[in-house]
Amino acid sequence: MHFERQKLMALTEYVAPNPAVPETCITPYIKAVKEENGYAKLLRWQVAETFQDSKMIAVCQHNFTPSEEMLLMRHRLRKHNIHVKFFPNEIVRPYLSVSKYKNLLPLFVGCNLMLVSPEIKVKEMLQILKKVPQINLLGACIDNTILSNQGVVSYSKLPALEITQGQVVGTLSLTASQTCALLQHSSVHLTALLDQYIKQQSGGAGETDGEAGEGQAELGPAKSSVGLDASSLTTSCT
Repeated sequence: MHFERQKLMALTEYVAPNPAVPETCITPYIKAVKEENGYAKLLRWQVAETFQDSKMIAVCQHNFTPSEEMLLMRHRLRKHNIHVKFFPNEIVRPYLSVSKYKNLLPLFVGCNLMLVSPEIKVKEMLQILKKVPQINLLGACIDNTILSNQGVVSYSKLPALEITQGQVVGTLSLTASQTCALLQHSSVHLTALLDQYIKQQSGGAGETDGEAGEGQAELGPAKSSVGLDASSLTTSCT
């Protein structure tokens, strides 16, 4: 081909326009899904089971504690059916964020441990924690109610449920008895007044009968004296 023709063909060669949307935007970006570790799955299952089966969940700050003291504390807590649980914050926080316990999230910062129990044993737990100053109580969830440290202390001072129920029953029965007494007060008062009136009437009638008997007794001796005088007169006449 002639040299000038080659230049002409190069100048008139068709050049396709660039697409309006880049190819990187059209092709979806596939992110590799990382499989969760089996141990992490087990911990998540244990966290969910712990929160579902426990009525008392106390969150504590765990400082350095000698192993002997920690073992002794666990033994004392286990006597009251209170168990110590250690879970990483990376496992607990995702569960709390989608559950009804999400208000506990600010407590899970740093190194924490949980004291859980299927029963409410607040007083026993506080007595044992007083002997371990390295573990500080931050808050708790007791019977689906989130309490602060001071709230847990105030809760421990409340009387037992049986005592409270007895006090409520006594108050209700006292109110009912007072109402019954008020309703019966008028009838009882009227009955007492009628009894008093009957006694007064019967006493007045008895006094009248007694006065009449005394009058008859006074007339009796007079009649006998008159009879004696008449007999003496007849004898003198004869």
